[in-house]
Formats: sequence, C-alpha cells, structure tokens
Amino acid sequence: MAEHGVVSSVLLRMHAAWPLSAAAREFAVAGVPVFPCTPWGKRPATEHGFHDATTDLDQVEAWWRQSPGANIGVPTGAASGAVVVDVDVHGPVDGRASFDRAVRAGLVEGWELLVRTPTGGMHAYYPATPGTEQRSWQAARAGIDFRGDGGYIIVPPSARSIEGTTVGYQVEEVNAGPASLLDAGRLRDFLDPRPTPRPASVGMGRDVDVSRLAAWVAARGEGERNRVLFWAACRLAENGLPASDALDVLTAAAGHAGLAEREITATVRSAYRTVRAEPARRGTSSPGRREPPVAADGWFDRDTSTRPPMSSRVRGL
Repeated sequence: MAEHGVVSSVLLRMHAAWPLSAAAREFAVAGVPVFPCTPWGKRPATEHGFHDATTDLDQVEAWWRQSPGANIGVPTGAASGAVVVDVDVHGPVDGRASFDRAVRAGLVEGWELLVRTPTGGMHAYYPATPGTEQRSWQAARAGIDFRGDGGYIIVPPSARSIEGTTVGYQVEEVNAGPASLLDAGRLRDFLDPRPTPRPASVGMGRDVDVSRLAAWVAARGEGERNRVLFWAACRLAENGLPASDALDVLTAAAGHAGLAEREITATVRSAYRTVRAEPARRGTSSPGRREPPVAADGWFDRDTSTRPPMSSRVRGL
C-alpha cells in the first residue's frame, strides 16, 4: 500500500459507523484541524468558518458535545496537508465527464483517495505541495472546483440530507500506487481556458496596460481585493474594453488573489454599471465622448431578451 498523507490515513482508519465526535477527535489527534458544520449540511457552524478550525482537543470535544450531529469540516491546503478536486453533479452540469477528460490528458493522476459525495459527485484527495500556496478556484462550466488554500471540505463519516434521505460521504477507492502532487494551475487552464485579451487602447483619450492592471489585481491580499478589483474594472470600462474581455482578464487575476468567480462577476458588473451611469448622474456629457461599450453590447440590459447568449459571454453566471 502506498504511503498516504495524514488526512487520507485518518480516513482509512475509520468507517461509516464511527460517531462524528469520535471521528473529529481522531483527526485532531493526528494533527488535522477540524471545525463543525451544520448537521446534515455543509455550512460552517462557527463564527469564522474554516478559520476556526483547530486541533485543540478540548475545543473539538466541546463543539461535538454541543452538537453531536455536526458534520466535520477540514480546511484544505497547507492547513491540513491535503488538496481536493471536487467533482460536482448538479442538474445539467456533470463534472465526471470533465474529470474523465483530465484523466485522459494525464492531469489528475496520483490521487490518494476517491470519496463519493452525497450528491453523486466525487472528491479526489491529493497531497498539498509543500511550501507553495495553492489557492482554491472554480471551473463552474466544467463542474469541477479545486479546494486548496482558502477552502474546505466535508469529510467522512459526515452525511447530508438529500431530498429527505440521509446520504453519507464514503471512501470509494484507495490508490495502491504512488501519490503525486497536483498541478492545479495546469488543470484549471485545461478545464477553463482563458482567451488572450485584446490590448485596450481606445476611446477616451487614455490607454490602459491590461497586463499590468491584471497583475496588480492578482497580487492583492485579503481586505483589499474587492476594492482593487472594482477600481480596475472601472478603468477598463472607461477605456472602452468590452465587458466580456474585462471579465476574462479580471476573473483570472482576481481568482489568483483568492476571490470566487461569482463574487468577481458581481464586482465587475457593478463597476461597468457605475461607469455607464456616471454621465446620467452628472446630467451632461462631454462633447465627442462616447458611452462605454457596455451600453452598446446589451451586456447589462435589464431586458434579458436583448442580451447575447450566455454561452458566448462570461463564465459562471
């Protein structure tokens, strides 16, 4: 049997009949921080979510005494030494096909465990890359999320209530061969390739260096990411970059900074609306100044019948 990381090793020692309190304690004893989530659900039950995860046995036992049915959350990335490829199955989106494509491309080899999730999806566990930050990301259209630094997972023997039926997280397959590190960036590029944006040099008497702007957004830390993303999106809108191109540029950059795609999309949309509304608020318009192109392409029209098809526009809406 190949050597496994700590999280996988703990999972291999337990089974579905273990009380959740005992399983949580087993993780903590092994040095894996845990935190409680709502019974039968995935939402953290502590004030700061996965940031509250701990190996302190007194705290862990107190949490599960208070809520014996709490599911077990484990932060991914450096905190636990494990990263996870989360294969989703929701409605028309079936990440299993995307994972199979990645298997054929040789991008997801070396997993330690495959865990079946209550919705029919899968968690593939890998060792975290030592000394390297691996930020979580989403490839929504592919039906695959990467749970790394800044993310968490629910681990067995937790269970969820799906349409009134209790369904557990279960280890489904164990890799008897060698585990290997996952190149999460290469996997994301494969699942959700980003087109090269056109240089922006249009319209309003200013030019903007898109690549430098994107690099600046990507380097922001927690506490300033949203504000800087909004500012950058406003600059792109003012310089006439179409909203679809701005989203391609800024989704990649802000995702590297740790923001989720839904949050990025909402912020960029807000910035483009703000820029478009500025002439109306002032009540005047400068001679010869043209409206930002977003006003012409129907992107943020309230009348959805005038919007271009979603498939030709931004990901993740």
